[in-house]
Amino acid sequence: MSDRGEVLDYRRLYDLSGKVAAVTGGASGIGLEAARALANCGAGIELLDMNAGALASAAAGLRAFGVRVDTTVLDVTDPSAVNAAAAVIEGRSGPVDILVNSAGIARLHSATEVTDAEWRLVMDVNVNGTFWCCRAFGDQMIAAGRGSIVNMGSMSGTIINRPQFAASYMASKGAVHQLTKALAVEWAKSGVRVNATAPGYIGTDMTLAMRARPELFNTWLDMTPMGRCGEPAEVAALIVFLASDASAYMTGSIVAIDGGYTSL
Repeated sequence: MSDRGEVLDYRRLYDLSGKVAAVTGGASGIGLEAARALANCGAGIELLDMNAGALASAAAGLRAFGVRVDTTVLDVTDPSAVNAAAAVIEGRSGPVDILVNSAGIARLHSATEVTDAEWRLVMDVNVNGTFWCCRAFGDQMIAAGRGSIVNMGSMSGTIINRPQFAASYMASKGAVHQLTKALAVEWAKSGVRVNATAPGYIGTDMTLAMRARPELFNTWLDMTPMGRCGEPAEVAALIVFLASDASAYMTGSIVAIDGGYTSL
């Protein structure tokens, strides 16, 4: 029972029936798992990724479980393409209610060896791409007076990982955290919420491939109090919470999900 004497059905807070969720980087990893989770809670899915083959395969897998899904091949670093994709999606599905900015890349390098092109690419995908999508879909949400944006931050936006060097990735995720807070404040009275997840080491194919470098991978696990990688489904469950009415009084939050890594 709430303070107002109402008996709440808390399960309904997670009901996304009738909502439209756009997920960038949705062809694999956390993005694809987030799409599955949002669809499981009732949302229709707009899946976006620059890899056309992987996107088609991911959509087919979702449809096999009865998910309503449409796809758009999109390079998030192209603002004109992002604007065009947002317009097409609004035309066929209506204003997007939920945006998950999962598109992102990482590069390992020392600061003195990273090329200009590598630095620009990481910043362009992780920071600019996130902003272009927030701006294009956020505009729809503001006009509709509702919406929830979930950005993909990282514990690397809060701490400096070791033993690897990756200045571009860490700087980009710190920028995503600040962008999330800035947009949350700017749009707070418009009905649009903006939050971010801050995952630690998650067992995606990309992370698990690093088992081939035990000098890195084993250190990551040793420095994680829970002693394991997180599961994409665990991050997806957090995304559902941030996308749903269960988090209606949250905006500008950067939510750690890192097995205790940043508690050290």
